[in-house]
Amino acid sequence: MTDNHTESGSRHQHLEKKSILDLLNGIHAEDSTLALSVQIAIPQIETLCSLVLDRMQAGGRLFYIGAGTSGRLGIVDASECPPTYGVEHGLVVGIMAGGDGAMRKAVEFAEDDMAQGWLDLQSHEIRNNDVVVGISASGRTPYVLGALISCKEHGIATGCIVCNGHSAIASNCDAPVEVITGPEFVTGSTRMKAGTATKMVLNMITTSVMIKLGRVQGNKMVDMQLTNHKLIDRGTRMVMEETGMPYEEARNWLTRMGSVRKAVKAIKSDN
Repeated sequence: MTDNHTESGSRHQHLEKKSILDLLNGIHAEDSTLALSVQIAIPQIETLCSLVLDRMQAGGRLFYIGAGTSGRLGIVDASECPPTYGVEHGLVVGIMAGGDGAMRKAVEFAEDDMAQGWLDLQSHEIRNNDVVVGISASGRTPYVLGALISCKEHGIATGCIVCNGHSAIASNCDAPVEVITGPEFVTGSTRMKAGTATKMVLNMITTSVMIKLGRVQGNKMVDMQLTNHKLIDRGTRMVMEETGMPYEEARNWLTRMGSVRKAVKAIKSDN
């Protein structure tokens, strides 16, 4: 096992003897390496984003599939797309080993089933214009690997996010993203650096794709769902900025039309 493997021994020894300050500085020192690791992978991320955009423009969906922390991160990213960008539920789907219950409580050995990932994808009526992105820090999770192999056999486009080089998962997908994060502060605890790097890449994928799909204007989330007072206030100020309208009037237009985009369009048409 090489020194940059996620399961390699921590560079920090005798953690139980360290002060809280020393522990925090050590964790931060490891986390500070992640921006460069992600930067190195940007050409791969671009390829994956282009694939996802192409499939979505053809009416396809994006599926994330993973186990443990990786699965949870995919579900979180998928669940945030409808409220942030106003897209329909089901355009971005997160699937994890053990099902939704595993979000809160680990399901023993769920990640070891090579066949279940494909079965889970079939329950969503996976189609040839969809793209499936496997998420696995180690790059060898059987649940994810089996799903990607089956996708390949059925002509479904695939990508991955892994944190080790030369992995089985990366070699079995069309658009691999390898972010080499190296040893964790606590040996093997990939919810830490690997998890943080994975979240960074997920942010980049859905943000860039949604922008290219027209879900952002300028730099604003004009299709966000108005699900609380904070977002209604933010949306009102966007409408004010675009139209010069007073706050209360802008708020009335916003709540009546249901989105910043629709409110601004209606106001400009009305004038």
